[in-house]
Parts: sequence; structure tokens; C-alpha cells
Amino acid sequence: MSLQALNTGATGMIGQSLNLDVIANNLANTGTTGFKRSRANFEDLLYKTLQIPGAGPIGDPRTPGLGLQFGVGTRVSSTQLDFIEGTLQQTDRALDVAINGVGFIAVDDGQGNLFYTRAGNLTLNDQGQVVMATAAQGYVVQPPIQIPPDALSIAVSADGVVSITQPNVVQPVQVGQLDAFRFQNPEGLQQIGNNLFQESGSSGNAEQGQWNQNGYGSLIQNFLEQSNVEPVNELINLISSQRTFELNSQVVQTANENLQTVGALRQ
Repeated sequence: MSLQALNTGATGMIGQSLNLDVIANNLANTGTTGFKRSRANFEDLLYKTLQIPGAGPIGDPRTPGLGLQFGVGTRVSSTQLDFIEGTLQQTDRALDVAINGVGFIAVDDGQGNLFYTRAGNLTLNDQGQVVMATAAQGYVVQPPIQIPPDALSIAVSADGVVSITQPNVVQPVQVGQLDAFRFQNPEGLQQIGNNLFQESGSSGNAEQGQWNQNGYGSLIQNFLEQSNVEPVNELINLISSQRTFELNSQVVQTANENLQTVGALRQ
């Protein structure tokens, strides 16, 4: 029995190690624009059954009825994204847009692959296209939006219309439209880094629409959505995970001491 306890305690330690990785990533991204925290979900493992519940003749008083089972540990079953909105921070920058409500902005990696983001820190590339503000690669916003070099100012409306003002032109000129995208199950999106998500079989296909209509959120210019990580809650989870790890290590230690006692009986 102590051998089984060793393995059971080990599963708890392994599970909490993975949980610690998830918490550490959340805390590391406290300042990441548009970041969505994750949580580790646990599930119990298979049960060893010595007596099937309810087995034996009906009404037989010698049959306990409840059976005799014990579990063999736990494991992390999944990591689940939390899409609660983060707080909004004012930046007063024209190409900073925060998503207020449901939705994503689509970007292209230049090879025809679409990705989705809630990080609205946008900028321009050398061709005047609106892209994500990333160091390694300019992910172009889809559908593409071209800003002329003589643009004096840029305005983004709540429904995603991008307009500019130009010299000697009285009225603002519309140069593009930021489309909205959403998913049946955003928690099923695949995280690929760079503040990007990719659709998967779990998320369903992207549904394209317009901001501020049909249940989509709206855009707020000059603002950015901050990470939805709450450091205090993550620190509480961190302490809880550490204590659970310690308890499981005590199980392993106790099982080892029991085995040592049994081994000493042979001397």
C-alpha cells in the first residue's frame, strides 16, 4: 500500500509543478497588453476497486453496499483561458485601440495565416499599412488599412471606421474599416505567443462582423486594454499551490518511512 501512496503523492507534486508554471506565466504577463490569464484544471485519476459498490445479493446484511475504492492520484486535465476584460489605460496615442466587450482584431503574418488578438497597440509599417507593434514581424491588420504619408491625424470610431485628415481637405477621409471577429468558444483558442491566438477545433471558426453591432464589442481610441491578471489572487494561488505541493511531499515521505519500517522487520 505504501508503494501506491508513493505514486499517488508523486502525481500531486507533478500536478502542482504544472500549476506553478501556469501561475508563473500569469504573473510574468501582468503588464502585457490584452493578456488573458489561464488556470490549471485538475481531475482525479482512475480508482482501484476492491469491492464494487452495491455488489452482492440484494438485502444481504453482510454486503456493505458502498464498496471499497481508493484513488491513485491527480493530474492537470487542462488549462483554461479567462476572457474577463482587463482595465483600460489611457495612452492618448492615435493607433492605440482598446476592445470594450466581445471580439478580436484579425492580423495576417504575410503568408496567408490569420491570427487574432485583443492587443490594440497598433502602428504603421514602411508601406503605411496598419500592423501590430511587434519587434520581430509586422502582422498586418485584416482587412488591410493604408494610411497616406500626408495624413495629419488618424481617427478610429467605436464601430471601427478609420478616418484621416489631410492638408487642404475639409472633411475627414475614410481609409479603412477595422472588422470584428468572435468565436463560439474563445476559451478553446490556441495561444501562440506575441499576444496572438489561433482558431482551433475547440474554438470553432471565426465569425466576422462589425464593432458595436450584433453583440460585438466596441473600440475605444487612445486606450489599451491591460492584462486581466490580478496579482493578489495569483499570489494566493501561488501560496496554495506551494502548500499543496508540501503536503504531497509529506505523503511521499511518510510512505517511504513506512516502507523503511517494513524493511526493518526482516532484520
